[in-house]
Amino acid sequence: MNYTLLSTEILTAVIGLTVLVAGLILPERGKKVAGTLAFLLMLVVLAVAASHFTDQEIFFDGVYLADAYGSFFKVLFLIAGILVMLMGRQYINKFTEKTTEFYALIILATLGMMVMACAGDLITIYIGLELMTVTFYILTAYLLNDGPSAEAGLKYLILGAISSAVLLFGMSLVFAMTGTTVIRDMAAQFTAQPAMIAGIVLMMAGFAFKISAVPFHMWAPDIYQGAPTPVTTYLAVASKAAGFAALVRVFMVAFPLDQFNWSLALAVLAALTIVVGNLVALVQTNVKRLLAYSSIAQAGYILVGLVAANVYGLKGVLFYALLYVFSNTGAFAVATAVEVEEGSTDMEAFNGLSRRSPFMAAVMTVCLLSLAGIPPLAGFVGKFYLFSGVVQSGYLWLAFVGLLMSMISVYYYLKVAKAMYIGPAASEEEITIGGAARFAMWACLVGTLLFGLYPAPLSQITQFAVSLFF
Repeated sequence: MNYTLLSTEILTAVIGLTVLVAGLILPERGKKVAGTLAFLLMLVVLAVAASHFTDQEIFFDGVYLADAYGSFFKVLFLIAGILVMLMGRQYINKFTEKTTEFYALIILATLGMMVMACAGDLITIYIGLELMTVTFYILTAYLLNDGPSAEAGLKYLILGAISSAVLLFGMSLVFAMTGTTVIRDMAAQFTAQPAMIAGIVLMMAGFAFKISAVPFHMWAPDIYQGAPTPVTTYLAVASKAAGFAALVRVFMVAFPLDQFNWSLALAVLAALTIVVGNLVALVQTNVKRLLAYSSIAQAGYILVGLVAANVYGLKGVLFYALLYVFSNTGAFAVATAVEVEEGSTDMEAFNGLSRRSPFMAAVMTVCLLSLAGIPPLAGFVGKFYLFSGVVQSGYLWLAFVGLLMSMISVYYYLKVAKAMYIGPAASEEEITIGGAARFAMWACLVGTLLFGLYPAPLSQITQFAVSLFF
């Protein structure tokens, strides 16, 4: 076995512990260098992950997998983690005594996501999931003296524990019926008996909570609003992508569609998620909460690709997951900068932003329009793949629902743009952006525009990554 293919995970674990120990050994010096150290080391890991992209290996009789599909998500998680570290630098500096621990927890959460994406076994998926969610429980309640943050952490802990129990119960039923927890071996033992179907439904519910699909979304708005904004960003983009990575692998490999049509249940779930997420976002007056409901709707769009269960659909899942990292992180980066300056993310705090920082207003507008699916931005291409796949699978009604809700979403995204460009500014003083945050915003802006104008390379990479399912 070529154990060097596990170097990405091993390096991530070592780096997370190194940053944590550096803060303990050198408390004063560690605070100053933690962000830079974490950023540079994560870049090294990103280079290692990219270098092994096409390599394949099965470890421990199928318990853990190294393949292009897992490698794609590892690269996605690392890009998201690096962007979050950069865009939240000014915000994170407010933590003073807990700065190094924050960076270490972000890195360890990334490790949990990697394990989820590459797991070939239900127990391994659960271990990765718990590593990710336990670190997010801590990160969500990181501002202990802040009421909303502490409340968000407690809510996430309680609801997250319940959803994990539901997922684990579903896994136990599937194991009881198939006699194995290895995903690739389940299909051969699959029988559409009541206990098996109950296990699939419970697993579906557990994963639906992790990706904040309706009606399992109740935790997302309060937690996204109460958590520190960099944590909200990582929770919205990378945590959701990790849930989809595991969901797609389990359902595409373990549960044959010709024996049990789970795609219809997911189609209803996707439609509900798209409709509720978009309609509730229309009445929001807080930008973080608006982006929370927007992210619920986006989960519905990505779920459409799994409903399709064909090359176009799964390609769309991966394509949209990556462009979502750039578009959503860009929007949250601007929200973070405004919150640091104004102490609020209410819509009024964004009034006149175009006069105080034209660059930030432009980044926010482009990222929001991409999320709405406006051409020639990346969101349009992603939705094109998703809807093309679902139409090929015969779910024309679902594509129609998605297109209709995409048009409605333009309204609430433009509400933010209206505040930035037309709203009366309480102050005309220029908002200063740190160098790290500016770099992150530029990266998000370039990624959103580039994948929209020239999607071919990413399209080929995603097609290669999903080819193992066909």
